[in-house]
Amino acid sequence: MKQQINTLKNIKNEPYELPNNFYWSNCDLNNQNHINELYILLIENYVEDDNNTLRFAYSKEFLKWSLQPPNYIPEWHVCIKNKEELIGFISGTPITIATNNIKTKIAIINYLCIHKKFRNQRLTPILIKELTRRINLNNIWHSIYTSGFNLSEPVTSSRYYHRSLNFQKLIDIGFSRLRQNMSISKTLKLYNLPEKTENKGLRILEENDCPKVMKLLNEYLKKFKISQMFSENEFNHWFLPKNNVIYSYVVENDNKEITDFISFFYLPSIILSNNKYDTLHVAYSFYNVSTKTPLDQLMNDALIIAKNLNFDVFNALDIMDNKLIFQKLKFNLGSGNLNYYLHNMICSNIEPSDIGVTLL
Repeated sequence: MKQQINTLKNIKNEPYELPNNFYWSNCDLNNQNHINELYILLIENYVEDDNNTLRFAYSKEFLKWSLQPPNYIPEWHVCIKNKEELIGFISGTPITIATNNIKTKIAIINYLCIHKKFRNQRLTPILIKELTRRINLNNIWHSIYTSGFNLSEPVTSSRYYHRSLNFQKLIDIGFSRLRQNMSISKTLKLYNLPEKTENKGLRILEENDCPKVMKLLNEYLKKFKISQMFSENEFNHWFLPKNNVIYSYVVENDNKEITDFISFFYLPSIILSNNKYDTLHVAYSFYNVSTKTPLDQLMNDALIIAKNLNFDVFNALDIMDNKLIFQKLKFNLGSGNLNYYLHNMICSNIEPSDIGVTLL
């Protein structure tokens, strides 16, 4: 991987000019009015599936978790407003990635959203340029982002796989279909899970576990061509359990050694135009490390936990080692791609299994 170098002297000190009646602002996530504005913008205008039946529904707690890690930069929460109304947003989050064992400070780009009424104003390119300028002013020149659309040549193109937990509901909303020659009763039996987890020593991650599990995770991530590296403060932020946001578990053996780790986050979707249901409860695989317990056994327990928490479906990308579990644990291939892009970094195409970064 080759990095292109830039310098601060080439970066504008003043924000980019906006069309008349629009102005720049920052989203202060500690301000209740600001977080309410962002929540409403995203829940009414953000990503929908190809059939316009589902739309991401990020909770306010999730937004604060995803946008306020250690060393976050408030100026990277960029807003465009029109007469006090929030009509555009984009965010950057600083992280450290490792590529070929070389660590680099970069930014994750996320939550690019323009209000539907203003999508003919060509505000998206200006939002991206303004966030890029602010990132560069912090002497950071590289970024990573994902998109379901083909924007240019991606570093890799990953796929979502889905494991049904509440198949009847998934059928009712059109998320899943019965296979040929399969009745609903046979399908429910096929996807049935035990009520209790099966791995001895599995328990919720605790704060005093974090230094050990951080080392376990960072060591595991070294094997991937592009991976995120976590400091202890970052690990605590991203993985200490928060109800309705992030769920993390470890396996501890009889010698009190932590050998394995699983985590998933909660990101519901609004169900559009359905009289029976309004919310799809979705668990997304985050980071998992298997050293002593086979990965499929670990992830089967993750499915059981998610089922007991009343999730409807468990999603995972085919990044890292996830693809090893899909067939055995009855995951089904989703319909869309998620493309990974790197800005200002030259990288030849790699396989999804070479990616060790999960973007929210």
